Amino acid sequence: MTLALELCYDGSAYHGWQIQKNAVTVQETLSKAIQRATGAWPGPELSGCGRTDAGVSAASYIASFRTETPIPPDRFPWAIHGFLPPDISVRRAQQVPNGFHARFSCIKKEYVYTLYHSFLPHPFERNRAAFRPYPFNVDLMRSAAADLVGTHDFSAFCASGSAVRSPVRTVFHCNVTGDCDRVEIRICADGFLYNMVRIIAGTLVSVSEGKLPPDAVKKLLLSGDRTEAGITLPPCGLRLEQVWYGDEPGLDGINSNVRLFF
Repeated sequence: MTLALELCYDGSAYHGWQIQKNAVTVQETLSKAIQRATGAWPGPELSGCGRTDAGVSAASYIASFRTETPIPPDRFPWAIHGFLPPDISVRRAQQVPNGFHARFSCIKKEYVYTLYHSFLPHPFERNRAAFRPYPFNVDLMRSAAADLVGTHDFSAFCASGSAVRSPVRTVFHCNVTGDCDRVEIRICADGFLYNMVRIIAGTLVSVSEGKLPPDAVKKLLLSGDRTEAGITLPPCGLRLEQVWYGDEPGLDGINSNVRLFF
């Protein structure tokens, strides 16, 4: 059967999702736990809904793999729990159609970037939010964020080294909430370029701090010039919030659109 897992993890100790030769990753750690729980290595069948960067966390991440385990899906989170480190947790599991793929079946994702302003960095926020020494102008950030909504060429918000076929993405919403001391940037799109959210967050902060004009996002979308955008903010403030496979996020969305994957 094909099993889908909904997990959450603190990514601060990991070099992203995908297995790498000389770094600890979420995929490798999860694979080892699956092997110990089922007696079989999931191998390349273990797919994730996205390649989160080093240090990035996830509140709801979907992974899927083929397995012959006799463990019932509803008992799988308990079966694997003892083999996982405390910074990774499988919250739910369910059998899905064999054509399902955690990454390619996904239709949209939502990320949240959190920032805080303080006189000095706070140790409790170290792996949860990005520090900024200046208070936030939420109105300016919110106005600039609204310009991101729609289908655009996001080349200006993509780090070098990306090898995508097209830089065009559709952003469904980009909302800024909070106050002068703490801000959340919530962005949902049909896909994301390399470091896209962290560059968008850096650009909105630059608008807030007066380093870029209020209409900077409009100009960047037209120019596609990465050098004119804001800095790439650190991964500590970023988390994958949820992913959609249908009208509902996560495993509920898989259930509601089960016919799509046969």
